Amino acid sequence: MSAASPYDGGRPPRPRAGGERTRDTILHAAASLATVDGLDGLSIGNLAAVLGMSKSGLSKHFGSKQELQLATVAEAARVFDAEVVQPALAAAAGLGQLTAVCEAFFAHLERQTFPGGCFMATAALEMSTRPGPVKDLITAFQAQFGELIRGFAATALARRELPDGEDPGRLAFELNGIMLAADTNFVLHDDPAVLDLARQIVHQRLGAGEAP
Repeated sequence: MSAASPYDGGRPPRPRAGGERTRDTILHAAASLATVDGLDGLSIGNLAAVLGMSKSGLSKHFGSKQELQLATVAEAARVFDAEVVQPALAAAAGLGQLTAVCEAFFAHLERQTFPGGCFMATAALEMSTRPGPVKDLITAFQAQFGELIRGFAATALARRELPDGEDPGRLAFELNGIMLAADTNFVLHDDPAVLDLARQIVHQRLGAGEAP
């Protein structure tokens, strides 16, 4: 994986004109709402009600429900990239990045960026049986994130920071599973101790010493 984000789709830097700031605000509100009510429950009508906007005003930004859903997924991916992926990429290669990506994910949950926890975890479960562009976009995101972790593990193995015979794909699957379990339990119980436990498990699995 290169240092470039795998999630930005080559998009240019986000504009800061007034209209774009309004769109950004709308999309962040949409992502927050979707983690509570689901992507399928997301519509121009209910989002307009939450934001106190008219449906006609909101329709200027999104022509259809599917367009709104796709834009919301893209915004959630942008946030995830900024809060989880980039801090991991900035860490020392190999074991440092493996540890950093997990810690950044737990910190993302701890900040409660979205009220329903990890947007993509919630959306993946909801859309898994609903074929179409929205599911395809979420599937691509999940595959890219898994590959990112696998790449970190492969580098750690090559640097002899992991035991010989460690399988990078299996390790990535395990770490992803720990993160998803932390997400589910943190949202369910609203207890920071869940994240502390997840940190301890990650550090023990990676042989990286005690969690900070």
